[in-house]
Amino acid sequence: MKILIIRFSSIGDIVLTTPVVRCIKKQIPNAEIHFLTKTNFVSLVENNPYVSKIYSIKDKVAEVAEALKKENYDVVIDLHKNVRSAQAKRATSSKAFSFNKLNIEKWLLVNLKINKLPNIHIVDRYFETLKTLGVVNDNLGLDYFIPEKDVIDINASFNLPANNYHALVVGGSYYTKQIPLNKLQEICALSDKPIVVLGGKEDAATGLQLEKEFPKKVFSACGKFNINQSASIVKQADKVITSDTGLMHIASAFKKDIISVWGNTVPEFGMYPYLAGKNSKILEVKNLSCRPCSKLGYSKCPKGHFKCMQDINVTEIF
Repeated sequence: MKILIIRFSSIGDIVLTTPVVRCIKKQIPNAEIHFLTKTNFVSLVENNPYVSKIYSIKDKVAEVAEALKKENYDVVIDLHKNVRSAQAKRATSSKAFSFNKLNIEKWLLVNLKINKLPNIHIVDRYFETLKTLGVVNDNLGLDYFIPEKDVIDINASFNLPANNYHALVVGGSYYTKQIPLNKLQEICALSDKPIVVLGGKEDAATGLQLEKEFPKKVFSACGKFNINQSASIVKQADKVITSDTGLMHIASAFKKDIISVWGNTVPEFGMYPYLAGKNSKILEVKNLSCRPCSKLGYSKCPKGHFKCMQDINVTEIF
């Protein structure tokens, strides 16, 4: 059976599809799995041994439409469910099953603070899309495969022993999901172990500032490593302190103990750490009337106070 799985973005969402990929491959005899994503995220999929072929787009499905049509897929599993994925399904003319994004329920929670969302993780909701295929969750968690060339020698890079430092994720797709600088400073001051700070090039100034404030204790990796290399740093950490980010889900794949710090988004959306380390913990300000203010995030707090992050007691981390 030849199967196409569609998930265009982003880092965390793609990592959350890995149990689906694994279970299809292991439970359907001779299954051949193809994956359609955006070009920026191919590195998240290309090392997955359960995926036989990857198609990617930069902007438009038209870039691969003809090639998809020629594949003659038996089934298409749409785990993104947007305009582009609909175009991809039409291009294949194959039998398709689509993930229910529960957008109405999310709107109700964000705008009216009425929670009609099921108490089910998004991974388990992904599997509801596969019911017709008879594929079930093996409950082995997420996968993340790091190529040998991207494995980081922690001692050589930071003069630190593996498994004896905290990874602190300072990046994020939206400001209102990121841990603010003053809270990061508190975390660094309280930590009883060295900290490696992770983020993108856009977080380099934050990483450098923390490194200067806490010399020989904090080491910035912001913007210095690709996503697989950052995953390697996460894999070798003792604990991972992070907001609601892609690296949080990558840490879950390695069964790390995760301290997840939540701002404008909420775990009720179903994207909290999945089958992570047994000592993982969620930190959030509950019963805040304006939270969640978005299912994604904003470039600044709409209310101006950013209480969802500023009222977090980071001493609970330690």
